This record gives sequence, C-alpha cells and structure tokens, in this order.
Amino acid sequence: MSSFSFENQAAIVTGAGQGIGFEIARQLSIKGASVLLNDIDESLATESASKIHEEGGTCIAMPGDASNVPFVRSMVNEAVEQFGHLTLAVANAGITLFGDFFDYEPETLQKVMNLNLNGTFFLTQAVARQFKKQGKGGSILLMSSVTGHQAHKNLTAYGMTKAGIEMLAKSLVIELSPHHININTIAPGATLTERTQQDKDYEQTWSHLTPMGRPGTVQDIANAALFLLSPDSRHITGQNLIIDGGWSSVSPSPYQN
Repeated sequence: MSSFSFENQAAIVTGAGQGIGFEIARQLSIKGASVLLNDIDESLATESASKIHEEGGTCIAMPGDASNVPFVRSMVNEAVEQFGHLTLAVANAGITLFGDFFDYEPETLQKVMNLNLNGTFFLTQAVARQFKKQGKGGSILLMSSVTGHQAHKNLTAYGMTKAGIEMLAKSLVIELSPHHININTIAPGATLTERTQQDKDYEQTWSHLTPMGRPGTVQDIANAALFLLSPDSRHITGQNLIIDGGWSSVSPSPYQN
C-alpha cells in the first residue's frame, strides 16, 4: 500500500462500490482523506462506505448516476457541505458493453458515451469549478484503459471513449494549470475485480498473456492512483500511466487461436 498521506484532503470517487474504485476510495480514506463514495447501486455504495468507516476512515456514501449532470454537480456540493472543501476527484465510473461493430446499436453506444465520456467531462468540470472557487488548486484523476491504446475485439466503443478521456486530460492542461489544478489519467490492463473474476478462466488466461505473469490487482491500480493524487506529483499533469504488467508492449489477444 502506498505510503502517501492525505490528511486534510477531501475527495470524490465515482463508481466506487467495488473493484478499483473501492480500493482507491479505501486507500485515500485510510491515509487521512475524507471521501465521498459514489456508486449507482445504493446498497453497494452504503455497504462499501460502511466497510471503510469500520477500518477507521471517513467516508460517506452518495449513490446515484454519475452520467447525470445535475447529480454530478450535487456530489460536489455535498462533498463541500460535508467536508468543508474539496481537493481531489477520481472519475472512475464507467461501463463496458461488448459488441460486434457491425451489429452495435445506437442506444448501446449512447449508454457507453453518456457515462464514460459525458459523466467524466462534467464531473471534471464541476470539480474544477470548485477548485477554482477555492483558489488552492487540486488534483483530478480520470480512468482510462489499455483499450484506449490497443485494439481489443468487441470493445471498439469502449476503447474510443477511453482514448477520448486521455485527450480530455491532455487538453485541460491549458485550462486548469493557471489554477494550480493538475489532471492525469491511469490506464489499467487486465485486473482482478469482482466483475472480471465472474469469468472462471480470467486469471489463468491473463496470467499467460501478461509479461509479468499475472493480471493486475486493485491494489496495483490504487497505488498508482494515489501517487498521481498525492502532493508529490503536483508537477505532473496531462499524462497517462499504463498499469498492465507489460501487456500493451506486446499486446497478445485472448482471442488468438
């Protein structure tokens, strides 16, 4: 676990009911930050915030749809009301909808775009407005994916949104740097989460395909996230960090025969 301290910091982490988002929220909170934990699943959000509270962290649940702009803005208001300020944000909420390009439906594409791109864009906007108002800067982290760098079968729409998220962070260096706000992205590769482990072959398959010999863990991803959110990385902005055990250097596909 990262050794960074986040005392007197306040964060929003979306899509944090389980998996990578939960571990980022948990580590931030254990390291001293007050965390607003969001997930669209109300019971999951409440349960996860309670788990962090039981470990001694300060964490409140705010369930809701992170693609809904009024709700996104209300999260910022709630964090400030509860914690007195806001200094960190992690736009982790996203959706993966597999589908063959030739058969992909408009409503499916719109779901992916609404959460992955629109939700990320407007959370970043709402958070940056608050940082600007406070006048003390802040750190924003967006969640990309190796599929934004390497083609992956049946993930054309998803990969497109993730590449767009990286360009969003790069472009916002111009807008945010004068306000001492840094913004970066991380791009996880194959990672063991509650969702991916529903596939009984997932760990074995990706252990074979990953040069480091195993898929990532949520701790691997959260450790990198905490570095980019920490004061030690405030001069890093507009960058993307791939965390995939070397997979994108060689890019073997799980669909190869």
